[in-house]
Amino acid sequence: MNLVVGAILIFLLGLTGTSSSRVLELSDKFIDISNDGVWFVKFYAPWCAHCRRMEPIWAHVAQSLYNTPIKVAKVDCTRFTAVATHFKVRAYPTIMFIKGEFRHVYSGERVEDDMVNYAMRMAQPAVQKVSHADSLGYLKETHNVFFGYIGKQHGPLWEMFSVHAEKYQAHSWFYALSYEIAKKDLRPPNETAVFVYKEEEIYYFKPNADLLQDRDTLNVTLNKWVNSERFGFFPKITRSNINDLMDTEKFIVIAVVSENKLKEISQTERDFKDMIENIIRNRKHELHHRFQFGWMGNPELANSIAMSELTVPHLIVLNSTTSHHHMPDDDPVLMTPEAVSIFLDLIHNQMAPTYGGNSWLVRMYRGFFEARTTLINMWQGNPVLTALVFGLPLGFLSLICYSICCADILDADEEETPETHEKKD
Repeated sequence: MNLVVGAILIFLLGLTGTSSSRVLELSDKFIDISNDGVWFVKFYAPWCAHCRRMEPIWAHVAQSLYNTPIKVAKVDCTRFTAVATHFKVRAYPTIMFIKGEFRHVYSGERVEDDMVNYAMRMAQPAVQKVSHADSLGYLKETHNVFFGYIGKQHGPLWEMFSVHAEKYQAHSWFYALSYEIAKKDLRPPNETAVFVYKEEEIYYFKPNADLLQDRDTLNVTLNKWVNSERFGFFPKITRSNINDLMDTEKFIVIAVVSENKLKEISQTERDFKDMIENIIRNRKHELHHRFQFGWMGNPELANSIAMSELTVPHLIVLNSTTSHHHMPDDDPVLMTPEAVSIFLDLIHNQMAPTYGGNSWLVRMYRGFFEARTTLINMWQGNPVLTALVFGLPLGFLSLICYSICCADILDADEEETPETHEKKD
């Protein structure tokens, strides 16, 4: 019976993949069955280079999730345009988690571990219950960061915790446990509390009594706290998460290095990156409320922030509330941990020089800098194509302008004045 059901499912899905891949290839029949089960789907186009590069990664994701209820699949949107229209696909590849009527577009890094953890989180309830004290040890071993609610599951704090668990489910894990389970290992300050476990450290959300009575203020305050605490002490900063980091309202301390295609960096860059990481780990109780540390493997993103070509390794501190940035006057390679700490203290005390910002003049210059950088990269990557892309439109524009100007000159030569006409008569 199970074999018959499996055969029918494969037929309905329009499976065309080989046995070596766990990825299901979907057809337009997916529209009718998408509400059944849990799906993790890649919408792609065969001509898309990003889609082709992601193909082996997606196969590994399918292999990792094979023994779970999550079905990993892909659909060719150039063949099955109705599917792309139905799911409102606007770009390729689009990765979407589908569970019944619920749909969520994945926006994180397209690496196997991140996508597998995302799918596993989204397949579970937003808040998972912890019923045994031994489970806490397992959670600490398997999660670098997770949030927890301690106490009876009612009241404004529980309601707000549940709301934000659903909001941030795509980014972090959320659990609920009783005070009896938590009191020995977590030592909560009250019988009802919200905490975050972050790389062997526990930090509690500390609202006052008046805040618990004002739901609107509690909602805003808890939202800011969860968003600012959901990152590890030293995450990798990319284009996919930098906007989320900007919402933390902290100073973002970025160690800038340059990864090659194999994700490798030089020994000098590694030493510098390790030094910056050690600063936050050694002073985390003092710094983590004001500073969010991280590292960046793509200098182009840092160059866009600084609006200049930075040498690597480099150090840049971004003010997430004003969009200003700070850079040390000294060569970052020669800086010691003590010098970096003094630099951060100057920033916190508003004594360090500031650059950039969010004024219209800065935005214009940043747009010009990014356009120039894009053009240079295009020319270095493929000068012939770049010349065609920009040369042909300019050539046509020149012909049009020339034709307009020449037409005016010819018309002027052919015009006769009244005096000339009278002389001819």
